[in-house]
Amino acid sequence: MESVEVAAGTIEYQDGGGDGPVVVLLHGLMMDGTLWRHVVPRLEGMRCVVPVLPLGGHRTPMRTGADLSMPAIAAIVGELLEALDLRDVMLVMNDWGGAILMLDTAAGERVSRLALCACEAFDNVPPKGAARLLPYLARVPGGLNAAVMPLAIDRLRRLPVTYGPLSHTRVPREVMDGWFGPVTSDAGVRRDLRSYVLSSAAARAQLLAGTLALARFDRPALVAWAADDRLMPAEHGPRLAGLLPQGQLKVIERSRTLIPEDQPEILAGALRELSLR
Repeated sequence: MESVEVAAGTIEYQDGGGDGPVVVLLHGLMMDGTLWRHVVPRLEGMRCVVPVLPLGGHRTPMRTGADLSMPAIAAIVGELLEALDLRDVMLVMNDWGGAILMLDTAAGERVSRLALCACEAFDNVPPKGAARLLPYLARVPGGLNAAVMPLAIDRLRRLPVTYGPLSHTRVPREVMDGWFGPVTSDAGVRRDLRSYVLSSAAARAQLLAGTLALARFDRPALVAWAADDRLMPAEHGPRLAGLLPQGQLKVIERSRTLIPEDQPEILAGALRELSLR
């Protein structure tokens, strides 16, 4: 892992290096870059940059008082692109859709291709399912602690009220240990997660406006939507593709939200096709 300093703190990332097209791959809430461990090897010839966003799976807490709202974390993505001087970037997001808000900024000019893969969009934030309870639990003293602590226990991670609905494929225990270890063991990481989820009410309106602004993204774009998704509405896929001037919709069968887990080969193929457009 390498790291870069941004206004909010330290952001870790992996950089495959190389002179090929740059792909930046983003993960969702209480995850890290290992979400893409099956996709990156299939993007041979591309320079894959995979950051760990401060969404609960990060190992180093952000600075005390750092703004960790959805627009602020989107800005962190932009800071990363600028700090690493990444240009002509294919920006890929799965589950978390907040980076949409970065596209209309100066850093967004560094993005030449966009892939929205079963991610939050419009007003679906937090997405459908148990995650919608997090902002309410975060307002109760000790509520967020109680919500995340079961994730330390392997057999509780695949329940319908935890991460069970996110994928058909069973994510290996050691991968989930990495996802949930920081938030269950580090009070600073839980503080950061709480800061993010408490901003959800404002994020709903912000993401809706940002999603509608995709109509100005006149560059190649892929909307990869999971046929069996329980969290991201089925109608959002065609709606997003219709908004994007160069949007193409690909419905991925036998997949739930975490397409990189359920169908990495199909997703990698779609990303390779996008890189050629």
